[in-house]
Formats: sequence, structure tokens, C-alpha cells
Amino acid sequence: MNGTPALLEVESLVKHFAVGGFAFDRGRLLLRAVDGVSFAIPAGRTLGLVGESGCGKTTTGRLILRLEQPTSGMIGFLGRDVTRLDREGLREYRRSVQAVFQDPYASLDPRMRVGAIIAEPLVVNDRVGSADARARVAELLDLAGLPRRAAELYPHEFSGGQRQRIAIARALSLSPKLVVLDEPVSALDVSIRAQILNLLVELQDRLGVSYLFVAHDLAAVAHLSHEIAVMYLGKIVEIGDAEAVSLRPRHPYTQALFSAALPAHPDDAREDIVLAGEVPNPLRPPSGCAFHPRCPQALPRCSHEAPALRARGGRMLSCHLYDGAEGDDHEAPALRQPSVPAPHPS
Repeated sequence: MNGTPALLEVESLVKHFAVGGFAFDRGRLLLRAVDGVSFAIPAGRTLGLVGESGCGKTTTGRLILRLEQPTSGMIGFLGRDVTRLDREGLREYRRSVQAVFQDPYASLDPRMRVGAIIAEPLVVNDRVGSADARARVAELLDLAGLPRRAAELYPHEFSGGQRQRIAIARALSLSPKLVVLDEPVSALDVSIRAQILNLLVELQDRLGVSYLFVAHDLAAVAHLSHEIAVMYLGKIVEIGDAEAVSLRPRHPYTQALFSAALPAHPDDAREDIVLAGEVPNPLRPPSGCAFHPRCPQALPRCSHEAPALRARGGRMLSCHLYDGAEGDDHEAPALRQPSVPAPHPS
């Protein structure tokens, strides 16, 4: 991570949900939503977390936000384990870590004016006076690219992109150090997505805020992220520099994901990788490597021996193809960069 100290450090994070039966039934099945995830996010940087639906990326974001209690593992923030914070420490942590969710309309109270929505965290946490709150709201509207008169209007009077700008302004009201972006552009039109992504980049450059960008939109992730982590069935299978992972993915699952992304130009050649079968039942995951039933390059050992996440060629990989000296030299074919909409003024 370029030697930059980590703002957020996640080590061996686990979240299991008991499914079926009664509360004290020992025969209940375990859903391993997050199963030993580790990563770090330096100050002012973005980690993109990608994978198919049900891979555990949203649960990971909820654990970081402390909306879920981890089963085990460590979440370190500025050197403190937030899973062990007392009430006051947790309150301070939640000031420093905010979120922007997928549906901007559902996340905004339709009965409140925009100014009150943005000011609410200030009033609740800092108990600021009305004059100071109005000044801060005006500043945040400017940051989000909205006119100051927006403070007097209601969410339904804005377009989807404008509502997401309001949600971003609200998330920044307490000057957080980290913002969890949970599918922040997936509900928007393509041209509007580019505007919101460009706004997020500008805000990061200006404010030094870090992002955990949870998404399935590979083009958006490649555009916004400094590093990309790829999840499959609760585990990270590849993590590394965003450009390297998106242009030259090495894990077979990452190769398949990015081969399915649109090329930057219709005439660009790309390798199509079609995976067999469906994502396994997370309540009864396969033995060994969870990806092996769908992997076109599976080895005999993959069916019974789970690969460890290890450093390989400047990134972390969980794949037996890269074990040993031969694996270190095993390179995947280069793939074209996923297309992102042309930049629009924010």
C-alpha cells in the first residue's frame, strides 16, 4: 500500500449466522457470510470490494460500520480495536466512519427538508447552534455540487443523482475519516454514475477521506479504487493494485469477473470466460477451495485442500495455481480495462 500507514486494518474478520431450527438447537446450519477476511485501507485511499451477490461484501461493510457484531476477528481503526470499544469510544468511532447507501431516496427522510437532513448528525452529535448548522449545511451543499437553496426543499424534489449528492453531503457532515460506499451508483443512470464517481474522487482529493467501495460494478470500482479485493463465498481470493487486478487478473474467478466486463471500445478484443454452474449453497460450501467446482483450471488438490491467501507477484492470491516457484511465474493474459463513462462536470 505504498508504505502509507493504515487508517483501517481488518484481520481474520468472521461473521457467521445460524440458520434454521430453534435458538439453542445444536443442529442449526451456519451461514459463513464473512469467513476470515483481512485487508487494510490507508488514509486518503480507496479499497474496492467486489464479487457476485451473496459473496459477503455487503456484510463486510456492515461489520465495518458496526451495524453487525463480528463473530470473531479484529477491526482496527487508528490503532484501536473497535470491537472492544466502550460506549463513548464507539460513539466517537461512528462519528469518524459514515456511509452512503445504494438507494438515495430510501436513505433520506421524505418528511424532512434537505437542510435538516444534512444538519441532523451535527445537531445530534455536536449540539451546534442553528446559525452554525446553517453555515455548515451551506458549505456541505457547495462541496456536493448543489445550490444553497436546496436546503429548503424536500428529497422528492430532486433527481436520483441529486439525492445521492445530498446523501454524500450528509455523510460528510461530521468530517469522517472513512466512508463506506455501499453500491452508491448502481441505482443511477450511466451518465449520472460518472458524475457521482467524479465527485467522490474530487472530495477525496480535497478532504483526504478514505473509502471502502462495496460494489459489483467493475467499471466503477476500477475507476475509483486504488486497490481491489475480490470476494467469493465469504473469502478474499485476490487483492492488489486496482490497475493490476483489473488489467491482469490472476485468480481464475477474478479473470472470469473482468472478462465479463464491457471493453473500453467495441472493437477491443477480450477473452470470454464462462463459468460452469452456479455459486454453491453457502450453507453447504464445497470442501477445499470453494471455487473449484466452477474453476476451469482446478487441480486435483483443489477439491480437498483450501488455499491460503499469500503474497504473489505484488498482490495477495488464494489459489493453488500460484503455489511454489512455478506459481510465482504464472501470469494471466492481459484483459482490457472495463469501460467507464466519459467524465462529466460535477
